[in-house]
Amino acid sequence: MKLKPIFLTICWLAISGNGLSAESTTAPRAWRPNDIPWQTSAPNGTRFALLEGVRERRDAPFTYGFFIPAGVWDSPHFHATTARVFVVSGALKLGYGNKQDKQAAVTYPAGSYVIVPGGVVHFDGADEDTVILGVATGPWSTTYLDGSKPASAGTPIPK
Repeated sequence: MKLKPIFLTICWLAISGNGLSAESTTAPRAWRPNDIPWQTSAPNGTRFALLEGVRERRDAPFTYGFFIPAGVWDSPHFHATTARVFVVSGALKLGYGNKQDKQAAVTYPAGSYVIVPGGVVHFDGADEDTVILGVATGPWSTTYLDGSKPASAGTPIPK
């Protein structure tokens, strides 16, 4: 998939405007969707990569990559802080509320930008292999409404 220059510019502005550039990077770094260095994989096929920053540190910005395989859905949950998500490839399906209703989920195709505020209950998934890049601040955690442990890669459990 070829990304439009304007999309890459928007990604850079969102990340650099979030204070990541000088504090945590000493040299230029870049990733293509197929070259993301996935660090964690889960049994459901999701993959996670911490690309920059520290997600456990209070008010510390970080960027991450996340892969959702076709057919995988995450049950209703919320995060401790706001996530700013760019859909790089595939299509993210995202719905809000305490009950997972796949029919109510909105599809965000590649090139979309979505802000999911911290504390807002949502569910997500994909009908096709999907890669997203996210920007958030720490400390990052995920809380599932049903009390289960996260099934997705790279999702820390609240302490």
